[in-house]
Amino acid sequence: MGYIIGFLAALLFGSNGSVVKLVLSEGVTAAQMTFFRATATMVIAGIVLLFTERSAFKISFKRLLAMAALGVFGVAMLQWFYALAIERIPVGIALLFEYLAVLAVAVIARFFFKEHVRARLWVAIVLVLIGLGVVAEMWNSSVDGLGMIFALIAAASYTIYFLIGEQALKGMNVLAMTFWSMLFASLFWAFFSGWQNMDFSVFSHQISLSGSLAAVNVPLWVPFLWTITMGSFVAFYMSFKSLSLLSATSAGIVASSEVIFAFIVAWLWLGESLSFIQILGALIVTAGIILAQTSRGGKIVDLDLAATTGAIPIRKK
Repeated sequence: MGYIIGFLAALLFGSNGSVVKLVLSEGVTAAQMTFFRATATMVIAGIVLLFTERSAFKISFKRLLAMAALGVFGVAMLQWFYALAIERIPVGIALLFEYLAVLAVAVIARFFFKEHVRARLWVAIVLVLIGLGVVAEMWNSSVDGLGMIFALIAAASYTIYFLIGEQALKGMNVLAMTFWSMLFASLFWAFFSGWQNMDFSVFSHQISLSGSLAAVNVPLWVPFLWTITMGSFVAFYMSFKSLSLLSATSAGIVASSEVIFAFIVAWLWLGESLSFIQILGALIVTAGIILAQTSRGGKIVDLDLAATTGAIPIRKK
């Protein structure tokens, strides 16, 4: 059951990028999308905590500062730059670049925290770098350069997300961390997203679902609501549930399937196809990610929870 739930969570997260891309194409900015998703996740997490663990609303000043840093640098920036990236490059490619954070976390753990890391990490780094070069087709620059830069900045933010989250997770409820980090992400974008200047009537406009679903028309609020519920909190809950049923290594490998689902959904729905050589590169990167996931012993980076939810960063067996 843990595997089924884990793969369903990965499917929800993997498909969510395509839904977000659709909403962004209708005039909602990346910053506004980030604000609404963070706010919705914060509200849902807060409601759940209100009925299950009210003590989570009591937090020390030191931990509050950590949550502020996590919310702004590890959540707000990550979601924003990811949204900017998928406006310019295919969803799957953006995720592949973002997953450089998995390698960065392991390298930092090795050299800065003196943590034991298996030798397979170095093989993983080589595989991921070669695979990314192939996916991006560096020899003819077929992938938008600015989009790749946005994805790399998202990877840097993703790294911060995991490093702060791993330390903050000690002694703190995961759902509470989600609430507090999303609260600060929401507050940050409340000032800088320009959400108050939006024409909210746009959400009632009928839009085409584009691509293979171009004949289907729905109000904009339908895909928008999906991104802030099924693509965020519901997927987060399912992923967390799978983590409670699987070992850390198994959960990490299952989580890595998100990028495969992202490619498949974007291809079937939006027509974001890759060349044969790019598909090979994507498979090489995925293999490297799985190797990196198992390089830190009993710790894994939960990829499914990256750009769409709060902080459930690194779990131990």
